[in-house]
Amino acid sequence: MRVLIADDERSLLNFIARGLGAEGIECTTVNQLHEVSMQAYQQQPDVIVLDRMFADEDSLLELPAILKRSPKSRVLLLTALDDVADRVAGLRAGADDYLCKPFDFDELLARVQALGRRLDAPAQESGDIIQQGAITLDIGSRLVVRDGEEISLTSLEFDLLMFLMQNHGKALSRERILNKVWGHQSEPLTNIVDVYVSRLRQKLDSPPPAESMIKTVRGLGYRFRALHG
Repeated sequence: MRVLIADDERSLLNFIARGLGAEGIECTTVNQLHEVSMQAYQQQPDVIVLDRMFADEDSLLELPAILKRSPKSRVLLLTALDDVADRVAGLRAGADDYLCKPFDFDELLARVQALGRRLDAPAQESGDIIQQGAITLDIGSRLVVRDGEEISLTSLEFDLLMFLMQNHGKALSRERILNKVWGHQSEPLTNIVDVYVSRLRQKLDSPPPAESMIKTVRGLGYRFRALHG
């Protein structure tokens, strides 16, 4: 999951980024309201954690422009304004959720994760079939099809892709992938996971799209996220 955090209070900004980062969430931070729209356009985050007030600027006035440049992003609004009218105004402006300051980090994390789950198209499973975006994986016949064309995979490549798709949208550590797909067949310090991910990318992303379906989670491992449209 990619999250853009926008707040003019640097200490809070860094606190949120560290906390979400510890959960394997990729974070970008910005502390100037006029920069949020551009960062949203460049990053296309899954979730935007947006402070309501930047000094004397109300971010609700910028929210329509932000969402126009990143229309698929979900917005969690942070604010010290806790009146019902303020919450309603935030939701009507385009925010998906609202959290009042001061807040408990666990609640913020839960809300961010919930917004991320809403955004991610869940796997459509029917028996042994997993379908995400243009990719269909048939567990029983061990076939993988993209846009109607079969993709030839080795047994380990298939097992790796299946594990990634079964955990769609989740950040998976290399150690967890290694243990699940390879079991005890490989040493924990090997780069075999990276090698196989590279091979899968070459096969799944041919011709190369704007971004890969298998995304690197820096310092952790990988995440599978189907591309739509």
